[in-house]
Amino acid sequence: MSLSPFDFLNSINSNKNDIMVDDLAEKDYNGFMVNRGLSYFQDTVALANLMNQYHHVDDRMQYDFLRIAVRQRKRFSKWHKQKLPKDIEYIKEYYGYSDRKALNALQILSKEQVDFIKRKLSKGGSKP
Repeated sequence: MSLSPFDFLNSINSNKNDIMVDDLAEKDYNGFMVNRGLSYFQDTVALANLMNQYHHVDDRMQYDFLRIAVRQRKRFSKWHKQKLPKDIEYIKEYYGYSDRKALNALQILSKEQVDFIKRKLSKGGSKP
Protein backbone atom coordinates (compact mmCIF):
# COMPACT_ATOMS: atom_id res chain seq x y z
CA MET A 1 0.00 0.00 0.00
CA SER A 2 1.35 3.37 -1.04
CA LEU A 3 1.20 6.30 1.37
CA SER A 4 0.43 9.83 0.22
CA PRO A 5 1.87 13.06 1.64
CA PHE A 6 -1.56 13.60 3.23
CA ASP A 7 -1.15 10.38 5.23
CA PHE A 8 2.14 11.69 6.58
CA LEU A 9 0.63 15.11 7.32
CA ASN A 10 -2.23 13.48 9.20
CA SER A 11 0.25 11.45 11.20
CA ILE A 12 2.32 14.54 12.01
CA ASN A 13 -0.61 16.85 12.80
CA SER A 14 -3.38 14.76 14.27
CA ASN A 15 -2.89 11.24 15.46
CA LYS A 16 0.91 11.12 16.04
CA ASN A 17 1.00 7.45 15.02
CA ASP A 18 4.25 6.29 13.44
CA ILE A 19 3.27 5.17 9.93
CA MET A 20 6.83 4.89 8.60
CA VAL A 21 7.14 1.25 9.64
CA ASP A 22 9.12 -0.17 6.70
CA ASP A 23 11.37 0.78 3.79
CA LEU A 24 8.40 1.13 1.42
CA ALA A 25 6.81 3.76 3.65
CA GLU A 26 10.12 5.60 3.81
CA LYS A 27 10.26 5.68 0.02
CA ASP A 28 6.75 7.16 -0.08
CA TYR A 29 7.77 10.08 2.16
CA ASN A 30 8.05 13.29 0.14
CA GLY A 31 9.68 15.90 2.36
CA PHE A 32 8.94 18.76 -0.01
CA MET A 33 5.20 18.06 -0.08
CA VAL A 34 5.01 17.52 3.69
CA ASN A 35 6.85 20.79 4.31
CA ARG A 36 4.58 22.54 1.85
CA GLY A 37 1.53 21.24 3.70
CA LEU A 38 2.94 22.47 7.02
CA SER A 39 3.87 25.87 5.60
CA TYR A 40 0.22 26.95 5.37
CA PHE A 41 -0.11 27.32 9.14
CA GLN A 42 1.32 29.99 11.40
CA ASP A 43 2.39 27.57 14.11
CA THR A 44 4.20 25.13 11.76
CA VAL A 45 5.73 27.36 9.09
CA ALA A 46 8.98 27.78 11.04
CA LEU A 47 9.38 24.01 11.40
CA ALA A 48 8.70 23.51 7.69
CA ASN A 49 11.31 26.15 6.89
CA LEU A 50 13.80 24.43 9.19
CA MET A 51 13.25 21.12 7.41
CA ASN A 52 13.72 22.86 4.06
CA GLN A 53 17.08 24.12 5.28
CA TYR A 54 18.04 20.59 6.33
CA HIS A 55 16.66 18.82 3.25
CA HIS A 56 19.74 16.59 3.14
CA VAL A 57 18.80 14.93 6.45
CA ASP A 58 17.45 11.38 6.21
CA ASP A 59 13.68 11.18 5.54
CA ARG A 60 13.11 9.08 8.66
CA MET A 61 14.80 11.72 10.83
CA GLN A 62 12.78 14.55 9.25
CA TYR A 63 9.53 12.68 9.77
CA ASP A 64 10.33 11.80 13.40
CA PHE A 65 11.37 15.38 14.16
CA LEU A 66 8.16 16.82 12.73
CA ARG A 67 5.97 14.18 14.37
CA ILE A 68 7.44 15.04 17.78
CA ALA A 69 7.89 18.83 17.37
CA VAL A 70 4.51 19.72 15.86
CA ARG A 71 1.73 20.17 18.40
CA GLN A 72 -1.22 17.86 17.94
CA ARG A 73 -4.02 19.77 16.27
CA LYS A 74 -6.40 19.37 13.35
CA ARG A 75 -5.07 21.45 10.46
CA PHE A 76 -6.75 21.78 7.10
CA SER A 77 -6.26 24.19 4.24
CA LYS A 78 -6.88 24.15 0.53
CA TRP A 79 -3.75 23.67 -1.52
CA HIS A 80 -3.07 26.54 -3.88
CA LYS A 81 -3.08 25.59 -7.52
CA GLN A 82 -1.73 27.54 -10.43
CA LYS A 83 -4.42 29.18 -12.56
CA LEU A 84 -3.77 28.66 -16.25
CA PRO A 85 -5.14 30.84 -19.06
CA LYS A 86 -8.21 29.37 -20.77
CA ASP A 87 -6.54 29.24 -24.21
CA ILE A 88 -3.69 27.05 -22.99
CA GLU A 89 -5.64 23.83 -23.59
CA TYR A 90 -5.94 24.67 -27.29
CA ILE A 91 -2.19 25.30 -27.55
CA LYS A 92 -1.40 22.08 -25.70
CA GLU A 93 -3.65 20.00 -27.96
CA TYR A 94 -2.58 21.67 -31.23
CA TYR A 95 1.18 21.45 -30.66
CA GLY A 96 1.30 18.58 -28.16
CA TYR A 97 3.03 20.84 -25.61
CA SER A 98 3.30 20.60 -21.84
CA ASP A 99 1.84 23.34 -19.63
CA ARG A 100 5.18 25.17 -19.46
CA LYS A 101 5.80 25.11 -23.22
CA ALA A 102 2.21 26.09 -23.96
CA LEU A 103 2.51 29.11 -21.62
CA ASN A 104 5.66 30.20 -23.46
CA ALA A 105 3.96 29.71 -26.83
CA LEU A 106 0.91 31.66 -25.68
CA GLN A 107 3.14 34.67 -24.94
CA ILE A 108 4.55 34.57 -28.47
CA LEU A 109 1.40 33.84 -30.46
CA SER A 110 -0.83 36.69 -31.60
CA LYS A 111 -4.57 36.82 -30.92
CA GLU A 112 -5.24 35.95 -34.57
CA GLN A 113 -2.98 32.88 -34.38
CA VAL A 114 -4.72 31.66 -31.24
CA ASP A 115 -8.11 32.18 -32.89
CA PHE A 116 -6.90 30.20 -35.92
CA ILE A 117 -5.85 27.31 -33.65
CA LYS A 118 -9.24 27.41 -31.91
CA ARG A 119 -11.04 27.20 -35.27
CA LYS A 120 -8.81 24.32 -36.41
CA LEU A 121 -9.59 22.37 -33.25
CA SER A 122 -13.30 23.19 -33.30
CA LYS A 123 -15.32 20.00 -33.34
CA GLY A 124 -18.59 21.62 -34.34
CA GLY A 125 -21.49 22.71 -32.22
CA SER A 126 -20.71 25.82 -30.18
CA LYS A 127 -17.98 28.33 -30.97
CA PRO A 128 -14.68 27.95 -29.02
